[in-house]
Amino acid sequence: MAQLEHPTARGHFTQLLTEIIVAAKVVRNKVALAGIAEVIGEAGEKNVQGETVQILDELANNIMLRRLLHSGLIGILVSEENTDPVYPPEKYYDSEYCVAIDPLDGSSNIACNVPVGTIFGIWKRQSKEGKAPRSDALQSGRHMVCAGYVLYGPSSMLVYTTGTGVHGFTYDPSIGEFILTHPNMKFPEKCKCYSANESYWDWWQQGTRDFIHWVRESDSKTGRPFTARYVGSLVSDFHRNLLYGGVFMYPKDSKDPKFTSGKLRLLYECAPLSFIAENAGGKGSTGEENILDIVPSDIHQRVPLFIGNKREVEKAEEFLKNPSKS
Repeated sequence: MAQLEHPTARGHFTQLLTEIIVAAKVVRNKVALAGIAEVIGEAGEKNVQGETVQILDELANNIMLRRLLHSGLIGILVSEENTDPVYPPEKYYDSEYCVAIDPLDGSSNIACNVPVGTIFGIWKRQSKEGKAPRSDALQSGRHMVCAGYVLYGPSSMLVYTTGTGVHGFTYDPSIGEFILTHPNMKFPEKCKCYSANESYWDWWQQGTRDFIHWVRESDSKTGRPFTARYVGSLVSDFHRNLLYGGVFMYPKDSKDPKFTSGKLRLLYECAPLSFIAENAGGKGSTGEENILDIVPSDIHQRVPLFIGNKREVEKAEEFLKNPSKS
């Protein structure tokens, strides 16, 4: 329906989004039958992030790549599971879009039946023709034309934005389609919960600890203390906070010297979710700058993340800018 508002549109973007949705339906079926099909567990290798690859990670990645790279719509694709950008067959080199994707976020939680999801961002190529240079994949979130995620839980939901509102669609398995159930999604005015792995407390910056002290304090005006709710699956935590009001945080920590600048990936985790957050009245930040303003230096660049209700994210920024002396 949105395409009707753009009479000059050629339908390429609609077709691309449809391809992502079709691939997500296949991934959904694999996730739903994971235990029965014996695809739970480790694949016996590590990805470019140094993380153990789950069998379903490989399956989801292969499903997405096979579908999208042969669509004739993508000139370059970045995936969490691939060290370098992935290209379509040569006959599709001139295709106009760039996609960054986390095929299966939270996959290590599948064995205990925790919701997982696919996160994606779509940009238009900056180059005009031929094989896309790597720089086409290194655009800031401000240039994104669409971002979304598919949550595979008790029910499956597609949530996406093209920059003019956030809309949620619930999968109806009886007809095999996503049905609009949550139009114009917005973060509730009041924040109710915070999501953080507090076992990292000793390695957090003082400003981060100050913010956690603040969310735990009693204050009737702001509804504090906030309830702690942490699943450990980014897309699941974000979705809950979008519906009920909350802030998710994965800040800098000094526990692992390899990840002192943050752990979550900018292109296919933080930027797409921050684009959704901003269009739902929220915000995504590193604690120092808006996620959407960052021009990536690497396709797998990691950053800290504070995301959710705008007021609380900006409060975290205040604490990080002016930490206490203790």
